[in-house]
Amino acid sequence: MRRIALDTETTGLNPIDGHRVVEIGCVELDINIPTGKEWHTYLNPERSMPEAAFAVHGLDDNFLSNKPLFKEVSLEFLTFIEGAELVIHNARFDVGFLNNELKKVNLPIISIENAIDTVQLARQTIPGAAASLDALCKRFNIDLSQRGKHGALLDAQLLAEVYLELTGGRQASLVLSPPSKKQGSSMGEIQTIEKELAHLCVLLTKEEEDAHDKMLQKIKEPLWNKINEQ
Repeated sequence: MRRIALDTETTGLNPIDGHRVVEIGCVELDINIPTGKEWHTYLNPERSMPEAAFAVHGLDDNFLSNKPLFKEVSLEFLTFIEGAELVIHNARFDVGFLNNELKKVNLPIISIENAIDTVQLARQTIPGAAASLDALCKRFNIDLSQRGKHGALLDAQLLAEVYLELTGGRQASLVLSPPSKKQGSSMGEIQTIEKELAHLCVLLTKEEEDAHDKMLQKIKEPLWNKINEQ
């Protein structure tokens, strides 16, 4: 099952009030394991940035002024998420904003039914516990040292790890960090270890092999034969 951990940053809390998406981050999972494929963009919202929103993500008017409009990247975005189940923290918020953008450019909207809401999942899995992304990362000992402010791509990466924890994926996959071109890869480390172990096999000389065979021939009733007969 292909899934996409997704997060957005916006100019405010409700698109009905004219607020827009300013950043989208996506991290691909395959059978709950990060594949290393990511999609990320900043967006020019065609409006000013309120101070309250700037305090959350640090994206100002000057930085966003030369970024693409949503309509310029919308097809690329839809292509990346096509056929995938979306993993979103507070799904109705992000899906609501994305659908507002999609409607503006006359493109198909995202079905909320196609999204796994990790807030709801966390409340079902660990009832009574705080369900914010920060709280869940701390609960599962996920590194938050890079999260000075909110960022869509970083938050999507953290969300992918939280989702794996909530679904038991850490034990199943042995890998949490995606093999990303932007980050170090746990999968790469595992592959390296496997390669190193492959070199640990015992190499015998021809004389040693012959001596070993002769020793085995002297054993009249080897235990392994009895095991094979059972």
